[in-house]
Amino acid sequence: MGGRISGSLVRREWGGLLRGASLQFWGHVEDRMARTLEPLAKKIFKGVLVAELVGVFGAYFLFSKMHTSQDFRQTMSKKYPFILEVYYKSTEKSGMYGIRELDQKTWLNSKN
Repeated sequence: MGGRISGSLVRREWGGLLRGASLQFWGHVEDRMARTLEPLAKKIFKGVLVAELVGVFGAYFLFSKMHTSQDFRQTMSKKYPFILEVYYKSTEKSGMYGIRELDQKTWLNSKN
């Protein structure tokens, strides 16, 4: 056996090396995937956050415009009556009654 290495010993040694290399390779792949997915996750989170903020400020602007302008409410009643209904219900829930009736009375008088 002097200079020769048995086949089973070679297989064991190479098998162990390959298994170790395989684990190292997949460990590096997972690390790289985690690092590459992290910026993507941050971008998605920022995108969702921006969309939420645009939605909140848009809703505030729309409510404010409807609350201060009867003409705008009339335009909304013609184009988007469901949005105006949400406005009326939200103001009534907050304790401000009579806006709907005042609008209807004013619009009825303007037709005559």
